[in-house]
Amino acid sequence: MNEWNPAGKHLSAQEKDRLRQAAEILLRARRERTPVAALPEDLAPHDLDEAYALQSIVAEALGPVQGWKVGAPSPEAMPLFSAMPAWGGFTPSGAHVSEHFRRLRGVEGEIAFLIGSDLPPRSTPYTREEVIAAIASAHPAIELLESAFEDPDKTPRFSTIGDLQSNGGFIYGAALEGWQSVDLTRESVSVVIDGVVRFGGTASNSAGTDLLRLVTYLANEGSYRTGGLRAGDWVTTGSWSGKELALPGSRVDVEFSTFGTVTLHF
Repeated sequence: MNEWNPAGKHLSAQEKDRLRQAAEILLRARRERTPVAALPEDLAPHDLDEAYALQSIVAEALGPVQGWKVGAPSPEAMPLFSAMPAWGGFTPSGAHVSEHFRRLRGVEGEIAFLIGSDLPPRSTPYTREEVIAAIASAHPAIELLESAFEDPDKTPRFSTIGDLQSNGGFIYGAALEGWQSVDLTRESVSVVIDGVVRFGGTASNSAGTDLLRLVTYLANEGSYRTGGLRAGDWVTTGSWSGKELALPGSRVDVEFSTFGTVTLHF
């Protein structure tokens, strides 16, 4: 990952040093489970370039990067993304996840794609068809949420982006054959925690149901910040269920109507 965006502004040595200090605060808060209310005003990222530069420093410290999360607040909005480093864990459905740094135990039901062939940065944008051809498989997934901040929902957007957009791990279910033909406008999902249904909805991703728009964005505009997508990368495409919080020892089942079920144990 790059520490600055070649397509955006170049960060000065002073700006990079300021963001490294901010990263140290975020990393300590995550590792020690001692969240902060906010970054000091003189260290917080001021714009999107600085936010992604901060994210890069944090991700590299917790790496290696094994995937990306990408989403949008509406079907028309510009997507935002984050690296997903190995520190949070990448495990198959049914796993018991590590508790050594857990605080929030947030969970989101998502649909994820496993990249099967490289999509390196290039001057000509990848077409939707090229992106589909590079996808090896599609899966139900759970993104785990953790944060360096006391209340990530009230944290300024640029600081949240720098804090990996609250990524704290990733659980993937079995691949779905024929995923390309699924009508996502009819896809429903439920989140069950310890036997209690905590969420149910249909076509409930805030980015809409065109998930390939998000992956294509990441392969094109996002590549200047990510270095491109590589075979073996996971790309998870935003929550269908909002954020639900579990407890130590909880069992979580996310059940999609077509994509199937993915389970984890805290």
